[in-house]
Amino acid sequence: MASTNVLGDEESQLSNGTNRVQPYSATPKSRTIDDEGKKQTSLSVSQRLGIADFFSLDVWRASVGELLGSAVLVFMLDTIVISTFESDTKMPNLIMSILIAIVITILLLAVVPVSGGHINPVISFSAALVGIISMSRAIIYMVAQCLGAILGALALKAVVSSTIAQTFSLGGCTITVIAPGPNGPVIVGLEMAQALWLEIFCTFVFLFASIWMAYDHRQAKALGHVTVLSIVGLVLGLLVFISTTVTAKKGYAGAGMNPARCFGAALVRGGHLWDGHWIFWVGPTIACLAFYVYTKIIPPKHFHAEYGYKHDFLGVVKALCGSDA
Repeated sequence: MASTNVLGDEESQLSNGTNRVQPYSATPKSRTIDDEGKKQTSLSVSQRLGIADFFSLDVWRASVGELLGSAVLVFMLDTIVISTFESDTKMPNLIMSILIAIVITILLLAVVPVSGGHINPVISFSAALVGIISMSRAIIYMVAQCLGAILGALALKAVVSSTIAQTFSLGGCTITVIAPGPNGPVIVGLEMAQALWLEIFCTFVFLFASIWMAYDHRQAKALGHVTVLSIVGLVLGLLVFISTTVTAKKGYAGAGMNPARCFGAALVRGGHLWDGHWIFWVGPTIACLAFYVYTKIIPPKHFHAEYGYKHDFLGVVKALCGSDA
């Protein structure tokens, strides 16, 4: 993996090994730019979608890192959720958020050299929209992440008692739970609309405030891997803390910001974890699309090369429509 590209892959490099992102003051030759532009517009649909990635052994081998990373992530995060709320600490949300930030940073540092360090469908999907990786590679990664999340949830279920697994919903993503009331069981939690907006907002902030640094090669190079990945973990920890405290609603587990993690626990634990589960997929998807629109609005030299990445979503749409304009 290139030293200037965090949470990405070889797409950050040109064929001659130089950085695709040039400093703002750089003035590349017009012929080079023209050739690059012609090359980008002449790509076929299969090239833009990266169909070859489905037949690449290296991509599938990299996906093993995503699978194992996601399995460890789910096991560790769900364990943190259960242990902090099971303890007698006065501020479980704060302790939980700090521990989550540390765990995510460590796991990203471990997986980055293998696959680019996604371990989250949000990162893979947004990277595919921007064009840093192909949509085909993103699909492979997201499937691996979901399988890893299932393995992590199964591992957690195997080591905790059935009482804890039921009481804490296996540390999964919940919007509502059934709790005892004065006149019998009642459903407590957050309204669907509120949960959806929180999911969209928190996921977009996650992409804007941290993943942005990893996508912008110049910032990634200037700050370094450790700093960038530490910021990613810190931002996620802060968002977990905010989403779990601003609502103060029993039954709501906070913004998921990782559909695979929510899916793994829901599939293994079942029951009320499926209630409103769609929010943990729809919310991040909307946030990723909004973030992509943002990257198309800002000045191109402040983000990537003038002609963008060959897997850029808009380029894929144009290719599918048969337009090179």
